[in-house]
Amino acid sequence: MHRATLLVLVAALWPTVLPAASPGAVSGQAALALAGVVAPASHLLSMAEKEAVATLFAANSAIAHKKKIVVTADKIVCRVSNVDITARSCELTFGKTVKTINGRPANEMFATEAMAGVPSDAAAGSIFESLSKLSCTLDPQAIKDKAGAGAECTYEAAK
Repeated sequence: MHRATLLVLVAALWPTVLPAASPGAVSGQAALALAGVVAPASHLLSMAEKEAVATLFAANSAIAHKKKIVVTADKIVCRVSNVDITARSCELTFGKTVKTINGRPANEMFATEAMAGVPSDAAAGSIFESLSKLSCTLDPQAIKDKAGAGAECTYEAAK
């Protein structure tokens, strides 16, 4: 009887003990930073939206852009090496378009993902941070109020 109960309990809890692609959410300064490092690589944003995000990320909330800005990416995979310490790169996927960044921009992306709570993984001399389904919404009017609101991002851990 106890064995059957234990098996039922293990079966019920099994999904909670397996590592899964869990959703993440971040707001405030970390969300603005995440949108700020992704926006320049996105071909989905207009030049005016990219400039507005860059201005907000550069600590200037006095912008003419009034509409909310949505920064999205289908997938972001960043890799740094702990063997070849010069190696750092990220692949950003926007629909069918993949953009690769290296060096300092990749380091900024990697560090910002870590700050936003994206989990890291390691394999054979490399450390990875990956996310999918990124969606950041910036509200310039709320950011202008300087009350900590106006930037929110959601994402899933990449599979």
